[in-house]
Amino acid sequence: MLRDIEQYLTCPHCALGLALDQAGRTLRCPAGHSFDVARQGYVSLLPAGAHTGTGDTAEMVAARSDFLAAGYYEPIAAALAEAAVAPGTPGEPGTPAGLVAGAGAGERGPVAGAGGTGPGPGLVADLGAGTGYYLARVLDALPRAAGAALDISKFALRRAAKAHPRAGAVVCDAWRPLPLADGCADLVLNVFAPRNGPEIQRVLRPGGRLLVVSPTTRHLQELVGALGLLAVDEEKERRIAEKLGPWLRPLAQHRVEFELRLSHRDAAAVVGMGPNAWHTDPAALAAALIALPEPITVTGSVRLDIYQRSTDS
Repeated sequence: MLRDIEQYLTCPHCALGLALDQAGRTLRCPAGHSFDVARQGYVSLLPAGAHTGTGDTAEMVAARSDFLAAGYYEPIAAALAEAAVAPGTPGEPGTPAGLVAGAGAGERGPVAGAGGTGPGPGLVADLGAGTGYYLARVLDALPRAAGAALDISKFALRRAAKAHPRAGAVVCDAWRPLPLADGCADLVLNVFAPRNGPEIQRVLRPGGRLLVVSPTTRHLQELVGALGLLAVDEEKERRIAEKLGPWLRPLAQHRVEFELRLSHRDAAAVVGMGPNAWHTDPAALAAALIALPEPITVTGSVRLDIYQRSTDS
């Protein structure tokens, strides 16, 4: 709920802190700016003039919700939850189960302040949270933490606001200043979402961690060729490192790989819930799916990168 995260929120106009009124219906800052809470439980902290045209549509959100509810991306959620509690060095105890270790050297131990050994309840901020599916799994693993679901799509946040009892949902733009206080987050999640290095560094506490999930070139490769979908850029890993490297220190990289057996309906959902939804004609997609076997065996393959804000930055 928003009450769990109000202490971390800031006004998009003046950057002062925000507080809910007694009824929990309006957020206000000391300068007098106010923001009404939608009846679905989320609040918009977009500044004036912001555009939401890049946000997921209601149809995309419905497809994502159905696909995730079926458990297909459970391995990703499980890896995030385990890394949040005990992000270990590859090959050592604490490394997320089921991962193929990659490059880098991590550090073990719980996330201080986020259900671990640090003071206070701690904050997990999910940048590009969508429906809140991954945030909910991480909060289950961190019983003392609160969660901020941040996304530009109000359709997604209608669901994220109800994804977990300790999660609050906030409409914002990942490429603008985030409506969070400096150094307030113990952990930031970023799953298939935009990555704003300077802002992530700003909102993380010194020593706080960032968990980034991004697709490898093998992800959904069987559908990419058969359905003419967008392929993952072979330079994606390098570009992520370039965007985050100046602001955060890389600790470890893991690969999560799993097999999906999708019905035609679920294959259509995985296409319709992501960027391909903007580039695919539904009729053409349906025709292409008919030509494929059912179920379709598809590869799931993502990287989980762990970064940390240095204690002296």
